[in-house]
Amino acid sequence: MDPIDALLEIASLLERERASRYRAKAFRKAAATLKALPADVVNDPTRLRAAEGIGESTFGVIRQAQSGAVPEYLTDLRGEVAPERTSALRAKLRGDLHAHTEWSDGTTPIEVMVDAARALGHEYLAITDHSPRLRVARGLSAERLREQMPLVRKASAGTLTVLAGIEVDILDDGALDQDAALLTELDIVVASVHSKLRMPSREMTRRMVAAVSQPHVNVLGHCTGRLVQGERGTRPPSQFDAHAVFDACAEHGVAVEINSRPERQDPPDELIAIAMDAGCLFSIDSDAHAPGQLSLLDYGAERAEKAGVPAERVVTTWGLDRLKAWAE
Repeated sequence: MDPIDALLEIASLLERERASRYRAKAFRKAAATLKALPADVVNDPTRLRAAEGIGESTFGVIRQAQSGAVPEYLTDLRGEVAPERTSALRAKLRGDLHAHTEWSDGTTPIEVMVDAARALGHEYLAITDHSPRLRVARGLSAERLREQMPLVRKASAGTLTVLAGIEVDILDDGALDQDAALLTELDIVVASVHSKLRMPSREMTRRMVAAVSQPHVNVLGHCTGRLVQGERGTRPPSQFDAHAVFDACAEHGVAVEINSRPERQDPPDELIAIAMDAGCLFSIDSDAHAPGQLSLLDYGAERAEKAGVPAERVVTTWGLDRLKAWAE
């Protein structure tokens, strides 16, 4: 087995399982190191082990792959990671409108996320790093976002179009955490609540309705903010008048995100039903923070299909031209 392929597959599987980001990054770093090393170093075990970026585990994987075997680490991981889930709706998804890079709290450069999306057969991928208020996630100031936008669009190649976007914080009064003129230049705007998640229902309802009523917003991200499992623990959903919020989404053509991360499962099934009755559009997104997490779309598609969401109401089943016309 090619050692670089083995290292990258391990990284992707660790990312899909939301394992420690440091473990996954170690395998990606080792792959990059190995690719850059001259052949005489790669074939010399002593010099290879001494190379910066090659640790004990990654060295073992490389050596086993060089011997012609599938590394034990990879074999074990393949057996532990649940296989991707199949559904009719997943097969109809053409892209993803919510993904992060190392510009905010993602783990890899834009190009690595784009390569992973292309490998999955995506027609489009929106890069939506965080806005400035989310400092813990290195949210992008207006200056950094302006710097990023041309790099994102430049990453488009072949059959994959990369869309410039943002996951913008919904502020306490429903305003958006980025310069309004700059938001008009983006292809996709995902608006999400990340702070004061326990705000009283009436105030939270007013906050969210104000946000989705703004013309810049395309998608309402992980609307309840809940966590149902995972290393971050659990968190109850925010309380708001779902009928009022989803009626506003339907009125303004804002898609309700079905967030594919298993630790979120957001919105809950009962809120998907309310959004359906309100006539909302939906966007099935990965909210990926690493390349291996882009495949989490299978979880979101499975939930949406079980909830009876028609494919034609899922904007991420649309072709690029239709998607861009809706977003504009």
